[in-house]
Amino acid sequence: MSTNGKRDGFSSTLAALMVALGSAVGLGNIWKFPYMTGTGGGGAFLVIYLFFVFCVAIPIMISEFVIGRRSRLNAVGAFRKLTGNPRTPWSGIGFLGALSSYLIMFFYSCVAGWVYSYTFKAATGAFANITKESAGALFAETIGVGGAEASFFSSTVLAPIFWQVLVLVVVGTIISFGVARGIERAIKVMMPALFALLVICVIRALTLPGAGDGLRFLFHVDFKQVTPAVILAAMGLAFFKLSLGMGTMITYGSYFTDDADLSVSPLKIAIADICISMLAGLAIFPTVFSFGVEPGAGPGLLFITIPLVFSQMPFGQLLLFAFFLLTAFAANGAMLSLVEVPTSWMSEEFNIPRKRAALINCVIIGAVGILAAGSADGSGYFGGISVFGKGFFDLFDYLSSNVAMPIGGFCIAIFAGYLMKRGELFDELSNHGTLHNEGRAAFIRILMRYVTPVLVVVILLNALGIIKL
Repeated sequence: MSTNGKRDGFSSTLAALMVALGSAVGLGNIWKFPYMTGTGGGGAFLVIYLFFVFCVAIPIMISEFVIGRRSRLNAVGAFRKLTGNPRTPWSGIGFLGALSSYLIMFFYSCVAGWVYSYTFKAATGAFANITKESAGALFAETIGVGGAEASFFSSTVLAPIFWQVLVLVVVGTIISFGVARGIERAIKVMMPALFALLVICVIRALTLPGAGDGLRFLFHVDFKQVTPAVILAAMGLAFFKLSLGMGTMITYGSYFTDDADLSVSPLKIAIADICISMLAGLAIFPTVFSFGVEPGAGPGLLFITIPLVFSQMPFGQLLLFAFFLLTAFAANGAMLSLVEVPTSWMSEEFNIPRKRAALINCVIIGAVGILAAGSADGSGYFGGISVFGKGFFDLFDYLSSNVAMPIGGFCIAIFAGYLMKRGELFDELSNHGTLHNEGRAAFIRILMRYVTPVLVVVILLNALGIIKL
């Protein structure tokens, strides 16, 4: 994107799909999906999650792509253009999306920093002769456990912050190069390599003693373990993993080429995302049960199990380094999409040069993100501070995934289903009549109008205790 009147964009439909997938496939697949599946009861959580992906997430993603490509603007400007009103209250959806992006980036940049740290540790041989106990101790050191008793300038407190800042420097640099030369080029390298290494992890994990117990946990469905909190978490994960309700897919949709089939592309992205999530689950849960790690161990599940997997295979240290390096790439892909939302908004709405807008946003994220870095554990430097009963790390996660993003997604579906004229919606879904998909477009519109919004509202009201499922 530039300020000279010529707007940046993706080079092809395939490139657009890969970048959108790069936004969806990140630490949500490799880090958040496994530990939330573990804490949510395994297979039952997986079934509920898949339900929300197909009935809620995909229609909202289609809505976002349509709004973005129809307007060719950022997440705020898109609603102003499509309503023809520069002061339309619907632009608040874009602002809510930017807020969601910030909330996620505050804690996500922290987790990405852990990945960067593990990449460095793997390169220096820190995982040689790793055991379950030493893996747990190393993770505790990485996230700053015990920082409450240390000086702010001690290594215990500053180490997580250092890696978090490094993440923002890398992401900000890529963003500053633009869409095609920066974001697209980076994602094209990251995604295939990450997929290949995940397959290697799965193959080794499935050959570990006790791997069958992990498979049974992942695929056994027991709805007795399902609670309203688990249902809300599953819906929140669908929004989080597919980058919905935060303006990301509106922004990326605005860069799509005119020949991209918006009625099918989200389905392809969702299926690919599910496949990678399942690969992560197949790599982690057999290892969890093989080494006796608690499947509901929480956010540290990835960082404890993956080093144990590679310790059991030839050239394990080299492969472990490659895995965390590519996981860092995956984290970068998601961070790029998150930072792009406010960056494109600042650049287009206020004519701020792209590099300066990226810098401003990275500084904001780093300044507030320190609170997340110091509160990932209750004994962290800021771990003793709670808001609404949650530390900053958990608060940013909860507000984004379970509140702001579902509300944003609901409003986006309502806008596309009711505020956009039927002819405009069908025109965009059919690529101006070149695709003969009237039946599919009609079905998508029904989902946007009657199914997706109702499901989101019911789940939110149930989580608030206003209604009982």
